[in-house]
Amino acid sequence: MTTIGILHPGEMGSAVGAAARASGARVVWASAGRGAATRKRAEADGLEDVGTLARLARESEIVLCVCPPANAPDVAREVAATRFGGIFVDGNAIAPATTRRVGELVTAGGARFVDGGIIGPPPRKPGDTRLYLSGAGASGVAAVFKGSALEAVVLDGPIGAASAIKMAYAAWTKGSQALLLAIRALAAREGVDGALVAEWGRSQPDATARSERAVAANLKKAWRFVGEMEEIAATFEANGLPNGFHQAAGEIYRRLAGWKDTTTPPSMAEVAKTLAP
Repeated sequence: MTTIGILHPGEMGSAVGAAARASGARVVWASAGRGAATRKRAEADGLEDVGTLARLARESEIVLCVCPPANAPDVAREVAATRFGGIFVDGNAIAPATTRRVGELVTAGGARFVDGGIIGPPPRKPGDTRLYLSGAGASGVAAVFKGSALEAVVLDGPIGAASAIKMAYAAWTKGSQALLLAIRALAAREGVDGALVAEWGRSQPDATARSERAVAANLKKAWRFVGEMEEIAATFEANGLPNGFHQAAGEIYRRLAGWKDTTTPPSMAEVAKTLAP
């Protein structure tokens, strides 16, 4: 039985851990320093609490990191300090350059490194979510999820390839949603939101619904998307492409970060006021 350590079981990480369990793996996590909500998720998904990162690193053959993008290098340093010698998979929404830096950190500590990128919602049913993997050892990691709700896709590319597809995909999905929210805020400030929605109904029939879905689906997670947009902007810049759009998208999500703990999605009028008071 393969033992996989999850850092850290948020909504995505806990569901990924559950998928690995369904495929026959032992899945552990470390509760030290984590909150009650994390503990509740991990317990609900049957993840085994080993208490500390040091013990998790000692007992795991694979460590999979799923955390906010800005925290990825720090988590890598913490794992490297344990002298973990198994396979470290970074499953975060980070730029290929950041991924390579994370890889250097963990391999300096003695681990092998596999690049990962998750596309889709937390994997609760088959067909919704893919874990893209690249680099030596990717096939072995993919085998851990065989037959589970998480489809593991091995890319024929080096470290950075899995992160690159995640960046390109999210550049459209989350970037376009940020643009729609900004457009609705602009129209509200100019007093033409009703007219814009009416025109969209005639010429762009899905635009209004997409903007409203962006509120319902993303407002609680806007704080996480700030760093992701910054990583996407860095990816564009590294490839000689303009990065300003996704820098602006990051600012859109930063202004919406205060809705993190809301239990009821705000109205479009409230979102518009938050973006352009």
